[in-house]
Amino acid sequence: MDMTGLEFLRAICDGTIAQPPISPTLGFRIVAADEGVARFVGTPHESQYNPMGQVHGGWACTLLDSAMGSAVMTTCDRETTYTTTQLSIYLTGSIDASTGPVRVEGRVVHRGRRIVTAAGTLTDEHGRLLAHATTSCLLMPRTPKR
Repeated sequence: MDMTGLEFLRAICDGTIAQPPISPTLGFRIVAADEGVARFVGTPHESQYNPMGQVHGGWACTLLDSAMGSAVMTTCDRETTYTTTQLSIYLTGSIDASTGPVRVEGRVVHRGRRIVTAAGTLTDEHGRLLAHATTSCLLMPRTPKR
């Protein structure tokens, strides 16, 4: 990939590059990327239910991790990549199939030379906070694909 992280994510958003395979599997997609910010939308489904009849918290966690990581990715040049080193999530509201579409925003809080921190929110269509999270990501040299 000979693009910056922001160029790559914008190409996914505009359809030039396909959404990653996880997107249809879990029912979410990236819809916007700007410097330090990434936005996703998703739709909870019964196929994501845990035994208690709610969407598994891992779905919200994965969505938040994707948005925050993508926000970090927007700051990466052509030679840099990242990996999540720490993730903390707070579930503040129940999510089920009747919740309807959700919006997730990841935003870089601080970018150092090696570590980037970011925060994310997951809200329903009415702006009700359902989950929020923080992450730290390690920046590292991108290795060429073999």
